[in-house]
Amino acid sequence: MELCEGGELFDRIIERGYYSERAAAALCREIITVVHDCHSLGVMHRDLKPENFLFLSKDEDSPLKATDFGLSVFFKPEAYVCRIQHQQFRSGDTFKDLVGSAYYVAPEVLHRHYGAEADIWSAGVILYILLTGVPPFWGENEQSVFEAILSGHVDYTSEPWSSISNDAKELVSSMLQVDPKDRPSADAILAHPWVRIDGNASDEPMDITVIARMKQFKDTNKFKKVALKVIAESLSEEEIVGLVQMFKSMDTDNSGTITFDELKEGLKKLGTKLSESEVRQLMEAVCRTP
Repeated sequence: MELCEGGELFDRIIERGYYSERAAAALCREIITVVHDCHSLGVMHRDLKPENFLFLSKDEDSPLKATDFGLSVFFKPEAYVCRIQHQQFRSGDTFKDLVGSAYYVAPEVLHRHYGAEADIWSAGVILYILLTGVPPFWGENEQSVFEAILSGHVDYTSEPWSSISNDAKELVSSMLQVDPKDRPSADAILAHPWVRIDGNASDEPMDITVIARMKQFKDTNKFKKVALKVIAESLSEEEIVGLVQMFKSMDTDNSGTITFDELKEGLKKLGTKLSESEVRQLMEAVCRTP
């Protein structure tokens, strides 16, 4: 495989420090170019996320490369468009596999009936993060993230949206349309006035909190990955079973999540002597979301 030494997408942004809508538009253009090239070849990536985009080198003008095509599939592009009673009906492959990563998965994927438009949604989520530093849909666990996605509500009022251009906001909104038919194609996105090389994206520095939030979001995900890796590689099967049993003993209502009260009572049963404030700090450290 091709060696990419330039690091992950977010790392480059955080390292540079200076960040603008024009920089975000350039990254969006590269990401959508990948989507365009894949779709034109009848390939759906199905796992687009920032971690799967790497810079080829550490050079300032290094190209951005898409990686991890392990979940990708071939699909048949629309074979035809017919009109029946003044309505359009598309012909093309649909898929039912529940794949992808929680923050970036499209609502129709959760409904297990989707096509290539799901990649456009995922790219829209990445663009939202590039502009704000946080994902549009999040929660304390995977299920609550899915529920937020299915609700379809996207926040365009909280900061830093007041300082983001209308063109950028309009593009993100179009890519995050719940109905896949309402989303623009990769071709249309590349022709958008905010995305084009000669487009109108501003080079004025963005709110510094965007990079700070992006770093926090990335670090949170990195911490979870490291924790899972340690569990997978370092603990014996018996130790993992012990952790599962400990979790189940704390999860008294069998909800699959542990509340503050359950954690407090569970730690007390295990003989720990943490104060309530210390337990709360532990809870916040584990469950902190951007």
